Amino acid sequence: MVDSRVLLRVGLLVAAAAALAFAATQVREKRALALATVDDIEAQLAALDPATRTAVIARLSTDAAKTVHDRHSKS
Repeated sequence: MVDSRVLLRVGLLVAAAAALAFAATQVREKRALALATVDDIEAQLAALDPATRTAVIARLSTDAAKTVHDRHSKS
């Protein structure tokens, strides 16, 4: 006869393995979505004329710097 503790441990290990597999799938999907989004943004920026592209990148940089500053100011 198999000890009930052994069965419990095996069951927990199987459940943990399934949870890890699910988490890995979720991470892979989110990473693929993020990469697709980055590619889309880069394509949109590349389609702009140089002056507009420079203005957009400057605005994005300013907004990002403000966001970082605001986060650090709250701490």
